[in-house]
Amino acid sequence: MSYFSLPRFILLISVALLSVSPLQADVSLPRVLASHMVVQRDLPVHVWGLANAGEKVTVSFRGESRDTQASELGQWSVYLPPGGAGGPFGLTVKGTNKLTLDDVLVGDVWIASGQSNMEFEMRKAATAAADLPKAANDHIRLMIVSRTAAEYPLTDVNEDPAGNGTAWVASTPETAKNFSSVAWYFAREIEQHEHVPVGVIDSTWGGTVAEAWISMTALGSDPGLAPIFTARGHMMEREATALLETAVRERQRTEATRQGKPVVPAAWHPLLNMWGPSMLYNGMIAALTPFPIRGVIWYQGESNSALERAPSYERLFRTLIEDWRRQWQIGDFPFLFVQLANFKSTPQEIWAPIREAQRRALALRNTGMAVTIDIGNPDDVHPTDKLTVGQRLALVGRSLSYGEQLEYSGPLFRQATPEEGKLRIWFDHANGLQANGGALTDFEVAGTDGQFAPAHAVIDGNTVVLNSATVPKPVAARYGWSNSPECHLYNAAGLPASPFTSQK
Repeated sequence: MSYFSLPRFILLISVALLSVSPLQADVSLPRVLASHMVVQRDLPVHVWGLANAGEKVTVSFRGESRDTQASELGQWSVYLPPGGAGGPFGLTVKGTNKLTLDDVLVGDVWIASGQSNMEFEMRKAATAAADLPKAANDHIRLMIVSRTAAEYPLTDVNEDPAGNGTAWVASTPETAKNFSSVAWYFAREIEQHEHVPVGVIDSTWGGTVAEAWISMTALGSDPGLAPIFTARGHMMEREATALLETAVRERQRTEATRQGKPVVPAAWHPLLNMWGPSMLYNGMIAALTPFPIRGVIWYQGESNSALERAPSYERLFRTLIEDWRRQWQIGDFPFLFVQLANFKSTPQEIWAPIREAQRRALALRNTGMAVTIDIGNPDDVHPTDKLTVGQRLALVGRSLSYGEQLEYSGPLFRQATPEEGKLRIWFDHANGLQANGGALTDFEVAGTDGQFAPAHAVIDGNTVVLNSATVPKPVAARYGWSNSPECHLYNAAGLPASPFTSQK
């Protein structure tokens, strides 16, 4: 029987229908709609849920009420008028029963997603001892989505894995300690500078690949992404072999224990459902898309750096951004992301192409990138300086989303032009170029043969001029093109230049 056999498909559809059909007459809401939540200002307030088929449902919020009727499947949905920041307010939903949500704020809602460096909890951050005791802030509200992989889009997310019994909580030293440190610092910066309530939904899973966070509709619509499904097939074959090996080892362990002989070590076998295409979009994102948001902050890419995966990341990442914007249906909301930091990694992983794919994603409207090439830990894939990451993301958000007039980015490659055996590199965000921490290093040039060699780099105004004795006629340049480069180029705002290659 194949993986997508008809009986399996029928079973999945049956489960999906059960998940949206009311099992009782009481009106109910998804977990994202709960007391202490933040709803997005200046957008219609969307409230939805389940009830008995045909049941009348009335929703009231800020002096406005709307009526609707549940469908044959028991689904209902209403939109209330938008309004400015404020609160707290009460929100009521009345059908055969009555639900009351208390302490609802109106402000800005951000989704924080990605893998382990976004998941990295506040209690582990280098600045936790100083900042956690001061984490109490009623204008910052937090929600953690439990890790869930699913084969079809779920209609609700799972609750906070800590078992707090509520979806949303105000920031306190206790509630912040297990929350994403990057997201918490981002929220603190936005709340302090914009003076509005900020809600952040932490939907993260360490060690995951980008394709797991993209809908199947988006992945299946692009023939260029077909290798992803081939890779998944190979992974499943390896997984089946590993399961068999584990079963054999377990039998050997049992027999050895019975006979009093040395125990055979068990085979280690990770279940990689969280790497499956669309599995995390289905389980951790799809149910959030009816909830209006201000934007997304994203930190991911490490797990796509393997030699066979890295070449497709540029296409994947753009697909993810465009897919989420289609799914939320509120326009091209700000999508802010972190470029991978410096880390030695292994020869089987290539981080430079991932960083370049992230830089090139800036071609998409309303995107922004925080460069972290200078604040990683070459010996640890999880650097503990999350304060700087959150601050740099917030700089991007303050400019891109909130319209503040400030420098939010380090130098970004614009163009390379030849000049008498040299190559001049032009940048955006280049005011006050300077070499911090030493001379400029990690610049390279190549001729028409495409072979790169180290280059001597000199700052000339808002440009950098490169030359190399071994490349008399350079036509291409790159910077920071290794897993853990030494990068010293900054602008006057103290923000580092992004690694780049001028090659297409």
